Amino acid sequence: MLPRRPLGSSGIEVSLLGLGGNVFGAPRLDLARSRAVIDAASDLGVDLVDTANIYADGESEEILGEMLEGRRDRWVVATKFNLKQLGDGDLRTHVRTQLEASLRRLRSDYVDVYQLHLAPPDSVDPLELLTVLDSLVREGSVRAVGVCNAASWRLARYDGLSREHGLVRLATVQDYWHLLARGVESEVVPYVSRAGIGVLPYHPLGGGYLTGKYRPGAERPAGTRGAAGSPIIETMDSPQTYAAVQALTAIAGDHGRSVGELAIAYLASQPVVSSVIAGASTPEQLQQNAAGAAWQLDAATLAAIDAAVPRPADPEVLPYTGRQPGAAR
Repeated sequence: MLPRRPLGSSGIEVSLLGLGGNVFGAPRLDLARSRAVIDAASDLGVDLVDTANIYADGESEEILGEMLEGRRDRWVVATKFNLKQLGDGDLRTHVRTQLEASLRRLRSDYVDVYQLHLAPPDSVDPLELLTVLDSLVREGSVRAVGVCNAASWRLARYDGLSREHGLVRLATVQDYWHLLARGVESEVVPYVSRAGIGVLPYHPLGGGYLTGKYRPGAERPAGTRGAAGSPIIETMDSPQTYAAVQALTAIAGDHGRSVGELAIAYLASQPVVSSVIAGASTPEQLQQNAAGAAWQLDAATLAAIDAAVPRPADPEVLPYTGRQPGAAR
């Protein structure tokens, strides 16, 4: 059975492995294949699914609504809203309209975790945004709130305003975090570990690099993000990436495991992580991800990972001395 973790300070508990909903709907998975993945996830003990109102133009939420009907209470459903088209419109109306549309597609009268998908425009007052989200929680249509891809200063600002005004606090932050992209470990992770905010890492397999899907000089497999020209895959296509994957594959091999399992296990080993959000196109992929989430890495393995893909530098360490600012000289 999969380990379980608190979802930040929300009071909700979830499986340490979550299911990414961006695979549901065209052009990825139709209803039948989506159902096979959801059923397999449930059998493995996965009970968190993360989607968004823009995934497959809303089809992801629609598919989840159909598949979870009759078993909605056994799942923690996270979805997202955005402020891209807000313009001069009313913030409360803009957010509520998106929530009501998501609830219709999900066939539910509540969302467990409602997340701001993209950084808000500078014109949006963060206190007003938090007040809107607080009202949704108080009325019961939302249980907890979170944000995506937020810098540590923005998280601190939200949290400070929530505390000062007695509003709902952020339960989670969803961030791009995997063994080939450890930037959040510099500032976001230290902050949320003190603030009680849970991290939901997405793209934990590096878009497929951490499964051995892509090899230097080889044609990218049909149907993959790489074959479709994904900017994430293009950005990571470098000799450094392939060298890191090779080193990590060797570490995993020493334990008779796959590099994908190692990648999931690394994130699962971080105390700030509430659940690792991983998409899966087949039940077999889900089983690999679950095996990784259940694998407890020892100190030696974690040290070997740090040697292969070093942690980002601490921004408060003076680069020419290795000391913290203000430390005795």
